[in-house]
Amino acid sequence: ELLVQFQVLNQSCQCLAWKPGPAGVWPCPGESQHVVAGYSDGTVRVFSVSRTEMELKMHPHAAALTAITYSTDGEMILSGGKDGTVAVSSPRTGMTIHVLADHKGSPITALQCTRKQYHDFGAEGGELWLAASSDRRVSVWASDWPRDKCELLDWLSFPAPAGPEGLDSLPPSLAAFCPWEHGVLVYVGFGLQEEALFYSLRRKQVLRKISLPAFAMSLSLSPAAPFMAIGFGGRTLLLARAP
Repeated sequence: ELLVQFQVLNQSCQCLAWKPGPAGVWPCPGESQHVVAGYSDGTVRVFSVSRTEMELKMHPHAAALTAITYSTDGEMILSGGKDGTVAVSSPRTGMTIHVLADHKGSPITALQCTRKQYHDFGAEGGELWLAASSDRRVSVWASDWPRDKCELLDWLSFPAPAGPEGLDSLPPSLAAFCPWEHGVLVYVGFGLQEEALFYSLRRKQVLRKISLPAFAMSLSLSPAAPFMAIGFGGRTLLLARAP
């Protein structure tokens, strides 16, 4: 059943994300729910589902958006573009606070935020977030949003054989924080082998690998149990228990 539809003329919606609510609390029936969407003209739009209207439009990118997410408290919007830039914007003020060009030149393929784990890694702030780009690079950041601080914690680059001409024909580079193992992220993408890698942010090394039947096209980690859902070309979905 179609409940609400938002239409932006002459632009394609490239990515979207729900605004998170308070940890462990399901929204009340009358509480406003929001979706943020990124478009092909470089704009970001915030929609209120309960009020069925667009509440905010921002233009933090000069290129089409390829990834978008909220911070864990919903106070910031992180967006990634086809040109490799990452913007941090405030949905309260509509202002873009940071534009990070570390991945410039390679489309952003994944963005994810998580609450800082065990308050370690030697950095201030209450949140970790990562960005992955199609050239098999992943950056990990610690942020203190009230102080407008972003600190680069780690920079990962995964090797791969010479591929076909152009990055568009390769499987995407995807990364996600591991919910059941603190300080670890999971990476899949075009590489030397068809596998998922578990990387420790504390030890700065790959802890273990899982062989896959093909290069992954999508990745999702269960928030409560050590299970992974990995999608492949050819309409195949693999549900696997992590080691």
